[in-house]
Amino acid sequence: MTRGRGTGRRWLLVALVALALTAGPPLARAVPTRPVDIDAGTLLGRVQAAEDRPWSGLVETTGTLALPDADQFSDVAALFGGSTRMRVWWRDADHWRVDQLSTSGEQDLVRTGDRTVRWDYERLQARFGEEPSVRLPRAADLLPTELAARMLRGAGPDDVTRLPARRVADRTAPGLRLVPASPRTTIDHVDVWADADTGLPLRVEVYDASGRFLTSEAVDVDLATPSEARVSFTTPPGAGVERDDVLDIADAANQYAPLIAPQRAGGLEADGSNGAVGVYGTGPEQVVAIPLRDREADALRDQLGVTPGARQGATGTRVTVGPLGVLLTGAEGEGGLLVAGTVTPPTLHAVARDVIAGYQYVGVPQ
Repeated sequence: MTRGRGTGRRWLLVALVALALTAGPPLARAVPTRPVDIDAGTLLGRVQAAEDRPWSGLVETTGTLALPDADQFSDVAALFGGSTRMRVWWRDADHWRVDQLSTSGEQDLVRTGDRTVRWDYERLQARFGEEPSVRLPRAADLLPTELAARMLRGAGPDDVTRLPARRVADRTAPGLRLVPASPRTTIDHVDVWADADTGLPLRVEVYDASGRFLTSEAVDVDLATPSEARVSFTTPPGAGVERDDVLDIADAANQYAPLIAPQRAGGLEADGSNGAVGVYGTGPEQVVAIPLRDREADALRDQLGVTPGARQGATGTRVTVGPLGVLLTGAEGEGGLLVAGTVTPPTLHAVARDVIAGYQYVGVPQ
């Protein structure tokens, strides 16, 4: 009997601990926020000044976009169409580590200067490479700090309004709302909540006309600077090692396609483009144009063709998923230009026409 009562108490303790862990975030949000007397322009400046502030913590993101799951873009589709948990150690823009967590292990990305290391825990595989100037989106881009920096880039005090403070990561976080003025963007508004004292973005919500489609929140935050050891990587004994010349299809096209993209397309200025891939616009109004070879273009064209809502036109095949527009020019066997971004269909087509007309041929790289 004594043993039975003891076992019962142990299970009761386990149940109480589980309840406490499960109830943690709601209870934290229930803690009253302290008053924050700060106007929208001042808060915006504080957030923008904190763009590269050191921090560490746990981040959860949720996306609702059902993107076409083509082979070369499967990671992007999963990123914007599901939930992601990340453990973050951030010293500065060139020294950080982001561990993408799953039930079976983790996929880690470590950046040290111009070098990146991708560590696959399950496969015991390390892949070393150079950080490219142009690439596809990755999990680290959806950190609330990175997402806020991208969405608020170029915004001024007149572009934002204050939102009531809320409790995020057990901190008081006053809010900002950005409503883009540009008629080209498909983003309706962006809400950002930042730490009241430092301006570090803690939660970001991105909306299109139909509602919220992307959320990124830091559920646990430490504002101390992570040690160098936390953002370093040492290859474990017995692990496989690879060295990548290219990171993804966008990096490959930018390095090896014998083209230079124009500096303006669809009424938008290039955002640092200097190769075959054009990146245009800034903030919520941004679009990328990637030249594809026959095999990549044909595979993506087949996938887009069977995606609900796909439209065939003189320019090519277009699909709209929430705020994201995707246009692939050309026909089978002709390669194509992939144009994608949070811009309206007329802007997608205008960017495609201007990029194709404005490409400079530079010969085959040596």
